[in-house]
Amino acid sequence: MSFFKRNNPNVLGIDISASAIKLIELSKQGSRYRVESYAVAALPENAVIDNNFADIEAIGQSLRTVVERSGTKLKQAAVAVTGSAVITKVIAIPRPENDDELAAQVEMLADQYIPYALDEVNLDFSVIGENESNRDMVDVQLAASRRENIDDRVAALEIAGLKAKIIDVEAYALENAYGLLTDSLPDYGPDATIAIADTGSSVTTLNILHKNKVVYSREQGFGGKQLTEEIQRRYGLSYEEAGMAKKHGGLPDNYISEVLDPFKDVMSQQIGRSLQFFFSSSSQHNVDQIILAGGTSSLTGIESLVEEKLSTPTTVANPFSQMTLAAKIKAQALSNDAPAMMIATGLALRSFD
Repeated sequence: MSFFKRNNPNVLGIDISASAIKLIELSKQGSRYRVESYAVAALPENAVIDNNFADIEAIGQSLRTVVERSGTKLKQAAVAVTGSAVITKVIAIPRPENDDELAAQVEMLADQYIPYALDEVNLDFSVIGENESNRDMVDVQLAASRRENIDDRVAALEIAGLKAKIIDVEAYALENAYGLLTDSLPDYGPDATIAIADTGSSVTTLNILHKNKVVYSREQGFGGKQLTEEIQRRYGLSYEEAGMAKKHGGLPDNYISEVLDPFKDVMSQQIGRSLQFFFSSSSQHNVDQIILAGGTSSLTGIESLVEEKLSTPTTVANPFSQMTLAAKIKAQALSNDAPAMMIATGLALRSFD
């Protein structure tokens, strides 16, 4: 299964996270994209645990639900694996004469960088371009993941009647979707450094882009599930009731001051801590812009709080701001879900590579 395969028209972008499945179908008219189909469906609790598919049947049935809800007719999909499940490495190899020589060189060198037997992994590679320091060499991006990570996603899609056309890496899908945001951001020049903090249900992933490429990625165990659990504990609700109340309201008057605001403070601290890890491991000591993604980034006022706490311009991701919408798409619902749709959108964009 290819991580980097190109020229795959008409694929659904499907993001399978710890708590939900997000689906997006795009078309392109001239230089402008159009949202043709979109849907979100919740996953049963513990169907995905620590980025692993613990209940493939349940995930497959939720995939079937999201496909039916969207009304799409497409059957080919692009899905992704998390950064922690993938080993990536840029290597330099002598310029090959042909594709067969390229593949042979990569396979020979891959053993040095992958801590598993090659028959236990799915391995792919993509030529980046000429090596900057030696014109007789080319830089190649390697990506490898344990076979079960790939097989589980293929199996879940098959339950829903879909075929896995592309397996990508979440960080690369985010990088792909970032291109949709640049028109709405200040022009920091070609050397801009952008932080995308993707806060989902249980994991926050910080991706740093420099010159429009991901140069750093870090996951940490923090997400909106902690807010749901605090609502559940504080107000004596079931987990499902707490999730609905978090999304739709109806909680007591002290919710904002005693629960929501402290959670938003912690969220800002977590993003700041991840940035400090980046600064300590890099010669870079500042970022030009922070972009908040993931479902938890929909919390009212979170961008202004992060901007104030971290003294860095901050915005919430909306990959659809310049897109047209098919008549069946509910604009307000899509806008509400937009920050959580970055990975799915980046995957759907593989249709046009």
